[in-house]
Amino acid sequence: MELEKQMRGPVTVIALNGELDSTTAPRVQQGLDELVPVHGMVLLDLSRTTYMSSAGLRVLLLVYRLCQQMGTRVMVSGISNEVKAVMAATGFLAFFTVAGSVDEGVEVLAA
Repeated sequence: MELEKQMRGPVTVIALNGELDSTTAPRVQQGLDELVPVHGMVLLDLSRTTYMSSAGLRVLLLVYRLCQQMGTRVMVSGISNEVKAVMAATGFLAFFTVAGSVDEGVEVLAA
């Protein structure tokens, strides 16, 4: 799992590339903790997240809570059908506003 950060105007886009599981979750959590801005806007791009275990769901929940504490707006985009099914079955989709693409997510956050 690799994290890639880019700025799209005022929005911090963080791409999660690869598998998010019990092996990669601690490193991803630490990386996300460092990349989430205070009082900013974050779009988590999951378009290249190929697998997500329960440990990955926990990472997303912790990022959501961190963003709430920091006054940061957060969205997710590009969720594959497989990852979306896991998130829907566990109720995790309710925590996030979901965009179909990075461009759509940036537009919503920046509005």
